[in-house]
Amino acid sequence: MKQYAKPLSQLIAELSKLPGIGGKSAQRLAFHILSLPDSEALALAQAITDAKQQMKYCSVCGNLTDVDPCAYCSDASRDASVICVVESPRDVSAIERIREFRGRYHVLHGAISPMDGIGPEDINLKSLILRLQNSQVKEVILATNPNIEGEATAMYISRLIKPAGIKVSRIAHGIPVGGDLEYADEVTLSKALEGRKEL
Repeated sequence: MKQYAKPLSQLIAELSKLPGIGGKSAQRLAFHILSLPDSEALALAQAITDAKQQMKYCSVCGNLTDVDPCAYCSDASRDASVICVVESPRDVSAIERIREFRGRYHVLHGAISPMDGIGPEDINLKSLILRLQNSQVKEVILATNPNIEGEATAMYISRLIKPAGIKVSRIAHGIPVGGDLEYADEVTLSKALEGRKEL
C-alpha cells in the first residue's frame, strides 16, 4: 500500500491520538480537513490554538474556564451552600444539561486508583478541603463515576469531610430510564434496589 505524503501522514497520526478516534476515523477527518476551504481549515487550527492558550482551571473549583473565577463560582444566584464534586469538567457539562442543579461545583481531575498509582494527593482534593474549612457549605454531593475508582473516591471523601458536620450525599445509581431489567448486570440491580424510594 502506498504511503501518504509526510504532512498528511503526520496529520492522521496526530488525529488518531484523540480519544475514540481510530486509524480509519483519523484518515476520514484528515481528508475532510484537507477538503475544507483554506479559511475554514485555518479557523479550525486557530480555534484549537486559542482554546489551548486561553483556557485554564478555575482557582476555586478547578473547572475549565477562560475567566477566573469561572462563571459557576462567580454566579451569585447559585447556591454556595451545596457543592457537587465531579471527576472532570465534562461531568459539569453533563449535570448542567439537566438544568436542575443550582449549586456550585468542585472538579477533582481524576479518581483515586491505587492500581494506577493515583492516590488522594494526585487529584484536586486538597483544595476542596481548604474550600470547606471557611465556608457555609451544608452539603457535598459526590457525583463521581459509578465504577470501582469513583466509589473508592466517594468513600474516601465522605470519611474525610463527614466529621466536620457537613451532609454528604451520593448520586443514585441503578437502571437507566428505558432500560430492561433482564439486561442489567448484578451490581446495577443491587444499586437500584439499594437506592429505591417510597412512592
